[in-house]
Amino acid sequence: MAATQDFTAAMKDMMGAFPMDMAAFEDAWKNSAGISEKASAIALDAAGKTTDISVGWTMETLTRIGDLAKAKPAPADYAQAMSEFASAQMQSLNQHMTAYGDVAKSAQSDALALMMSVGKDVADDVTATTATTAKATEKAATKTASAATTTAKRSTTAAKRTTTAAKKTATTATKAATTAAAPAPTPAPAKKAAEETPAAKPAASEAPKASPASDETKS
Repeated sequence: MAATQDFTAAMKDMMGAFPMDMAAFEDAWKNSAGISEKASAIALDAAGKTTDISVGWTMETLTRIGDLAKAKPAPADYAQAMSEFASAQMQSLNQHMTAYGDVAKSAQSDALALMMSVGKDVADDVTATTATTAKATEKAATKTASAATTTAKRSTTAAKRTTTAAKKTATTATKAATTAAAPAPTPAPAKKAAEETPAAKPAASEAPKASPASDETKS
């Protein structure tokens, strides 16, 4: 039976490859919850005020209807009561509609103030994020420039060493070439054979010269 593959390690590796700043999500959640709470408070306050207005209006109307339903001594009194009821209802209508408008204006003003506050907070967050990003970018650029400078210095040092080694090699090669091209030393001239060899004895075939005494005797 084939074993079920465990994807836990794979999911951990995948999530680790895409790190996320959970603090930012928590801050965003808190801000969203705070905004929702304030907006709900504005809506509930407006609903409560309008409900109070509607209930008061209803109670006033019911009271007037009760007065209208009472028995009158003469038919003309019913007409007078109807006229007064209609006039009171018109005044009540104007008053309650004005009250509804005030509630709506108040709710609109509070909502606008909330939106402006949220916009200011968002602008502050964006500014802070931009500043943080700029600092991080500047720091990264500084590190990159420092690394580039270090690499350039190392490259320059390596180039100097290579140049020095090349000069030494060229000097050695020049000396070797000069030594190889120099003429071989000329041997000292041999001494004359007469100086090296003793004087030869006179040959036997040569007759000795006659002395002057012998010549005189012969004569």
